[in-house]
Amino acid sequence: MAKQMHYTKESYQALVDELDYLKTTRRAEVKEALAVARSYGDLSENSEYDEARNEQAKVESRITELESLIQHAIVVDESEIDHSKVSVGSVVKVEKDGKEIEYTIVGSNEVDFWTGKISDQSPVGAALVGAREGDVVTVEKPNGSSYELKLLSVSRVKLNG
Repeated sequence: MAKQMHYTKESYQALVDELDYLKTTRRAEVKEALAVARSYGDLSENSEYDEARNEQAKVESRITELESLIQHAIVVDESEIDHSKVSVGSVVKVEKDGKEIEYTIVGSNEVDFWTGKISDQSPVGAALVGAREGDVVTVEKPNGSSYELKLLSVSRVKLNG
């Protein structure tokens, strides 16, 4: 069974939109590419046909993956969140060793280290979830050691629209 993941409303919608695009537009494009490649004759030595079949497999695999993600998604309802505590969708500023760091807490499938988006299930994210401004949390590292972070501020992701 697939694991349930938390998503912001916008991230969930992005999954739904990608699935819709793949099922409607991309499938048709691949079907057309297969038809064109078949028209070239002998399929045993037809690289265009092989390429189109590989693309079809990728598209179908991604469709299956998205369907599973959507089926097991938990959409975070902003109206039910205590905005003073860290949760999925929170933007936090923490202090570690005198340095200020900003993170956005996201579901596992939305992680982007380079833009500061960390999972609510990562060591840092898990330590921060539920904490309030001013709290000091202990982050347990995989090697068994730990360190502390001071939570300087908690806000919400700025939503478009």
